[in-house]
Amino acid sequence: MAKRRTFTPEFKAELVFEVLSGASSQAEVCRRHNLTETQLSQWKRQVLENAPSLFESADKQSSEVSEKRIAHLEQLVGRMAVALDIQKKLLTWNRTNVI
Repeated sequence: MAKRRTFTPEFKAELVFEVLSGASSQAEVCRRHNLTETQLSQWKRQVLENAPSLFESADKQSSEVSEKRIAHLEQLVGRMAVALDIQKKLLTWNRTNVI
């Protein structure tokens, strides 16, 4: 049984851009790379459907990353505050019990 070929996202994008730019026809690209036109059409559809998200995702991703980073830093500050309080209490307790 023949193994299925796998294609990298870069390869798929390269072929789709070649067809969309008009450098080659879809049939030429399919013949050259031994693909079915259905497969290339599916890749082309995926690119066109996801194209709008490319322009908005940078803002969304940066805000999501920022929110996650802020939440993580807030947790660290909370832990450090608790640790500092414990150290202060131990220091006070040691001073009163040493004498």
